[in-house]
Amino acid sequence: MPITVLPVPALSDNYIWLLKDEDTAAVAVVDPGDAAPVRAAIEAHGGRLDLILLTHHHADHIGGAEILRDRYDARMVGAVADEARLPRLDQAVRAGDHVAFGYSSALVIETPGHTIGHVSYYFDDPPSLFCGDTLFSLGCGRLFEGTAKDLFNSFRQFDALPDQTHVYCGHEYTESNARFALRVDPDNTALEKRASEVFALRAEHKSTVPSTLGSERACNPFLRAPDYETLARLRREKDHAR
Repeated sequence: MPITVLPVPALSDNYIWLLKDEDTAAVAVVDPGDAAPVRAAIEAHGGRLDLILLTHHHADHIGGAEILRDRYDARMVGAVADEARLPRLDQAVRAGDHVAFGYSSALVIETPGHTIGHVSYYFDDPPSLFCGDTLFSLGCGRLFEGTAKDLFNSFRQFDALPDQTHVYCGHEYTESNARFALRVDPDNTALEKRASEVFALRAEHKSTVPSTLGSERACNPFLRAPDYETLARLRREKDHAR
């Protein structure tokens, strides 16, 4: 059986993702910025944590990692490029590495831009991309350390992944992203439909993620940018949008 994924809302707008391998009952968590809600979710689903996957070093993505490792004796995985800024790693990974999880494994994809050492994790059953703050639904992460060219090249790493890939990003930013996307791509009918869905979901305080890569390819102006210069311009505009 494939892995299943549950959202663990945390902090003001973060999503921590809880994964379970249904064949082995192994449990993983992605980017535990806050230990308390993760512990509650773990205890509600069997009291086991085997693996912690980190996408990047920002505090809202790693703040609870060491507490959880110490409590559950979980294995910690993160980028070798960011090893000095992460909690102690049991497995330091780079592009093309695989991380074992139950009977599944995650492919490591290097996705710099938001930070220099950012990585994403891809599982193929079902197709699932845990991309931290690289790609959001209808948006992308701010360029705190990398360049627009870095981020554009990171997006190209996703080109080989299927449209049905679920995109598990790190934040609930979709409503704001949708308003900006409609401004810069007003004639996109797929975007209009997606934005309407997003506004309806948020009006009921419901989650808008995961999305799919197919939807992002049709609707996300950042992912659809034809070159890094366009991506840079869009990111600057979004940074100053109200």
